[in-house]
Amino acid sequence: MNRTGPVTGLLGGSFNPAHGGHRRVSLFALEALALDEIWWMVSPGNPLKPAAGMAPLGARVKSARAVSRAAPIRVTAIEQTLGTRYTIDTARALKRRYPKRRFVWLMGADNLAQFHRWKDWRALAREMPIAVIARPGYDTDALASPAMAWLRRFRLSAAGFRNRGEWSAPALIELRFDPDPRSATAIRRSDPHWASRLAGPAPRDELTHSLIHDPSTGHGA
Repeated sequence: MNRTGPVTGLLGGSFNPAHGGHRRVSLFALEALALDEIWWMVSPGNPLKPAAGMAPLGARVKSARAVSRAAPIRVTAIEQTLGTRYTIDTARALKRRYPKRRFVWLMGADNLAQFHRWKDWRALAREMPIAVIARPGYDTDALASPAMAWLRRFRLSAAGFRNRGEWSAPALIELRFDPDPRSATAIRRSDPHWASRLAGPAPRDELTHSLIHDPSTGHGA
């Protein structure tokens, strides 16, 4: 693969809280796509998700750091530093900030089903390859989505992605593996006070090394 630096997978989400399913799917994608590492992009807030029940950013980052320990995963809330609100702006800012890296956007099938609602989603697909990871219950909606109708012409196998000589986008790589039943919703339901146990000093961002404070503004898709 023609590249000048590491290939990094970007997994954005609320991580409310992070759990073993996030880790498992990340390590699967890392191996399937021959990535060098993965960055968990913990979003300060997402207008496509209800604010009710969203734990403070610091608690979500701490949960992600605990789950990702001893894995080639770095936890970041870098949107705070970049000053970006939408994913398309974050993607472009990351490419400017880290010009020697090559990025792949990782998303679950549930996100693909609503990808057409994201700001400038076609432009985002042109910025970097997108790898979609199967998620039980969402595959049908994802396959029928407006985004898939546009993206399917850019399908690429994982082997084709690893072996191609030129780095280009759009590219859609579909990854399938044994379903993982774990979900943040189920964890919150069974343990509604999980975030209170992670209160305390602000955590440090594993990319920028700055302290992560809870924001007063949201982050968009």
